[in-house]
Amino acid sequence: MQSGASVVGLDNLPTGRFSFSYTSPMRPPQVLADNTNERPPKMGKIVVSDNISLDGVIQDPAGDEGFSRGGWVGLIKDRPGANKLALDEALGSDAMLLGRRSYEWLAARWPSRSGELADRLNSMPKYVVSSTLEDPAWNNSTVLKGDVVNEVSKLKQELNGEINVPASFQLVRTLMEHDLVDELRLKIYPVVLGAGERLFGETSDKRPMRLVDTRTIDGDVAFLTYERVRDA
Repeated sequence: MQSGASVVGLDNLPTGRFSFSYTSPMRPPQVLADNTNERPPKMGKIVVSDNISLDGVIQDPAGDEGFSRGGWVGLIKDRPGANKLALDEALGSDAMLLGRRSYEWLAARWPSRSGELADRLNSMPKYVVSSTLEDPAWNNSTVLKGDVVNEVSKLKQELNGEINVPASFQLVRTLMEHDLVDELRLKIYPVVLGAGERLFGETSDKRPMRLVDTRTIDGDVAFLTYERVRDA
């Protein structure tokens, strides 16, 4: 599986969760048997996080892939909100999941860098979907060589936290088709490109999403968060 989009939010940059139960004072507390089989299993959450144009293009946001309309995000150094967002997202993720080309693009840049974001990305577990990659050079990387759907499904069962998927649009399309995406985080830049690879492809059925958060960063970028709506 490959990607044709660079991860500009990661390339150009210099929480745990808890839950509790509430017992109504109008009812006596319930006594639950200490049987872990009766508790809902924890699973990893697949979070797709991408920069896209107004018309849905993901290709070459940084402008270093040779795409004639690339470089559409502008200079990241002029976007402190994008800088902070990338760091916060890295600190809040438990692992990264990437297509081979996106993985190699990042692996060629981050191991030699320093700083809080570099430290987190270099130490974070990374899973790359590829049938050809043999010896991943980036620290703490694992190659998923089997069937994509089976491998990612197993990964969700093995991990409890967020599994971040940057760029990797071909991988994202497969995950969407097989209903493995739990959340979308889209940074929408105010430009219509008119050409280029889009984030989403065709699916065999609709995929209802629920808008759960909306913000504006750096004055002109809409940051939208959607969660997958599944049947109860």
